[in-house]
Amino acid sequence: MTLPTAEERAEGRSPVSFLLFLALMTSVIAMTIDAVLPALDGISDELGFRHANDRQLIVMLVFVGMGASQVVYGPLSDSIGRKRTAMLGWAVFTAGTLLAMFAVTPFMMFAGRLLQGLGAGGPRVVAMTIVRDLYDGRPMARILSLVMTIFMLVPMLAPIVGQWTESLAGWRAIFGLYLALAVVSGGWYLLAVPETLAPANRRPLLPGNVIGAFAEVLTTRATMFYTLAMTMVFGAFVVYLSTAQQVLEEAYGLGPLFPWAFGALALAFACASLMNSRLVMRVGMRRLSVIALWNMVLAGAAAALVAREFPGGLPPLWLFMILTSLIFFSVAGLFANFNALAIAPLGHMAGTAASVINTVATVGAVPIGFVISQGYDGSVVPLFLGFAVLGCAALGFMMLAERSRAPA
Repeated sequence: MTLPTAEERAEGRSPVSFLLFLALMTSVIAMTIDAVLPALDGISDELGFRHANDRQLIVMLVFVGMGASQVVYGPLSDSIGRKRTAMLGWAVFTAGTLLAMFAVTPFMMFAGRLLQGLGAGGPRVVAMTIVRDLYDGRPMARILSLVMTIFMLVPMLAPIVGQWTESLAGWRAIFGLYLALAVVSGGWYLLAVPETLAPANRRPLLPGNVIGAFAEVLTTRATMFYTLAMTMVFGAFVVYLSTAQQVLEEAYGLGPLFPWAFGALALAFACASLMNSRLVMRVGMRRLSVIALWNMVLAGAAAALVAREFPGGLPPLWLFMILTSLIFFSVAGLFANFNALAIAPLGHMAGTAASVINTVATVGAVPIGFVISQGYDGSVVPLFLGFAVLGCAALGFMMLAERSRAPA
């Protein structure tokens, strides 16, 4: 597989095969989380979870592992190359998948999911780093949006595939799908994709170099403010992912139809990502992000007010789907734009920068999402309020970032 040409990079274009490869590398997280959602009840019952909300840890611990590990994979990828780092991540991911597949206690399941997250951080960081190796500025944001569009096909299909797999062979077979994902993605990278970090550009993995690189990232004000803005948006999205099964399958009584409703909301996310990829080259990342954040805040606040008018804070399903889709339409482009804005000043250390950015965003988002989701009691008002409040916080951080750098 050939990499994008210089002309394609300048115009924010890429061969389809390269986009598909990046989407597969990043989809490990979505697949790892979303395919197992329909099986949470079965896992909880078979392994003997003590509390209903304990099942949320099956989702949360993947994010915890991913966030904790990326800070290691970034400097490693700058030192030994992108490809070797990704292979290490896939190896850890495989070990965690096997542990979860054969779990007989809640602890084994939680440990396996944590290991899956620790492994998935490698391919995720490497995918982001490869994009930064080849693109910059608006073209980078466009490529990330296109990858996100393809990537969102996974949440659309993963719960359906997971549900079918569980019905045919039990929930443990879902983890067999994860093993297949690791083999296909890792094999594709190993055999068909060139290394994007030239040996001359590698940074020795010495304590002084690593500490100095971390310090540079953490003291680049624009990078950190954009990262904190992304943390707020991601935190709101974690609440949705953690409670989606309880809201759609249980509160709305969808049962086996849950994956279809989940997929429909993912479709709104994918459409918004595609629109962002078309607009970002003309409008710019900053303007699009400001518009999206205001839409997120206003849509979240309006949805919370509307939901409060219904018994138990639970509007009709059709209205919930519309309100959530409006919010997702605002949120989708923010991940790509904030990532591109945050990493832009640090192209000379893209691996380390990507790892710190994603670690801060993930580790910061998980406790935010955990606190809000643990308050779930059947009402969707906290979910909508989370998007509104955290959107306001993201706006504040973006304003601080804009004071620290020229608009992109």
